[in-house]
Amino acid sequence: MSSRPNWGLNELDFVFATLVVGSVINFSLMYLLAPTAGAAAAGGGILQRLLSDEFLKKWGAPGGNMFEAGFGVKSRLVNFAYKGAIFSVIGMMAGVVGTSISNGLLALRQKLDPTFVSQNEAPSILGNAACWSFHMGLSSNLRYQLLGGADTVLVKLMPQAAFRLYSAIIRAINNVIGGISFVVVARAFGVQKSAAPAELAKA
Repeated sequence: MSSRPNWGLNELDFVFATLVVGSVINFSLMYLLAPTAGAAAAGGGILQRLLSDEFLKKWGAPGGNMFEAGFGVKSRLVNFAYKGAIFSVIGMMAGVVGTSISNGLLALRQKLDPTFVSQNEAPSILGNAACWSFHMGLSSNLRYQLLGGADTVLVKLMPQAAFRLYSAIIRAINNVIGGISFVVVARAFGVQKSAAPAELAKA
């Protein structure tokens, strides 16, 4: 909200849509990418293999983040591209689901309350999903890689309690940065356009 005009008070529909899609994406990432029975239950077979590090290891690339020790630049770039593709696909799918849900809820509100007028045009489902896909593949992937690389180094240098505190704080900051970067990308893509002051006055 802090990265939006008037703290997002004129864009609460966009804020709501972003929260819904973000929640769907967070769940999808945690469920699909966690090396647990969840990934197997999601489909098994080729899906589970794609989400694991199987192909990266076959290609001689790091399986976790691109900063794992013992790899060359080319192998690290393969990891970044592969993880980016996975993040992008999850962002696109979750973006479609989340944007459909948020737009549907806004439409339901209009139906239940005919006097309600949204201040902004509802985000395009495909456009917003594509925006999330781009954001996940680039911004989220880059931050994931940097956090993973930093963790690998710092976990060896810091006491366990201090590392846990650091981990909690840096991930909270990461979420804030991610939210701000999405708003920047959404504005650049033109999928979340604020109503002009004149239009708000008419409403």
